[in-house]
Amino acid sequence: MKSINCNGTLIDLTSPKVMGILNITPDSFFDGGKYKNETAIISQVAKMLVEGATFIDVGAYSSRPGAKHIVEQEELERILPVVKMLVKEFPEILISVDTFRSNIAEKCIENGACIVNDISAGSMDTTLFKTIAKLQVPYIIMHMQGTPQNMQANPTYKNVVTDILNYFSEKIYELRALGVNDIIADVGFGFGKTTEQNYTLLKNLDLFKNLEIPTLAGLSRKSMLYKPLNITAKEALNATTVANTIALLKGTTILRVHDVKEAIEAIKIVELLNN
Repeated sequence: MKSINCNGTLIDLTSPKVMGILNITPDSFFDGGKYKNETAIISQVAKMLVEGATFIDVGAYSSRPGAKHIVEQEELERILPVVKMLVKEFPEILISVDTFRSNIAEKCIENGACIVNDISAGSMDTTLFKTIAKLQVPYIIMHMQGTPQNMQANPTYKNVVTDILNYFSEKIYELRALGVNDIIADVGFGFGKTTEQNYTLLKNLDLFKNLEIPTLAGLSRKSMLYKPLNITAKEALNATTVANTIALLKGTTILRVHDVKEAIEAIKIVELLNN
């Protein structure tokens, strides 16, 4: 619970950590198409590492609501060269690869990535759990209702909190039976949830400590923050910091963000409060 093993390095999670987002997709909701060449990618990753990111989460498949589905080969051609380049440029880097495909996860881990971040928790590629068990890497399981193409059509739950707690309990049981040690849970804000359901989850995030595994919150610049305020994703940094602070107060272990410096500051203030 208190640490995860990344490429032989034990990462202490008694103090919350930051995961910086690197989207190399042309159509991500906030930074789509922004990091197209080596210079832009290296510059952004260097900035996030200097600002205090422990992990860099590299994604080549856009999972925003209604995003276009891309085939495996296209995802692989986007992501693998970037993973190789970052490992070469930053030898100590801890790369999380944002994919639901076992083949892509395996190739990226073989080339220096050390965490798999799966929006589907094994439901979009049924071989992924076995691959994770074989690779023995930390695995982030996220809850999503439906697929990125249809998840916001009509999300319904009996009780959003208990439904997702039960979902995670089943997934954790399956993974433990396969011998997976390091599992991290992400409730999946915005993935098949209404604004109201997102806030119910945020309010009850502390209940997910009962899973006895680290938790990750991905709130950064999401529509649950900017739509109620009638602003855009670009204008949602302040709202993101507020939401991240609430998540930290509720026991979140990892913040997945576009803006590392501000997330680190939120962690420092909350730690001063708690100490």
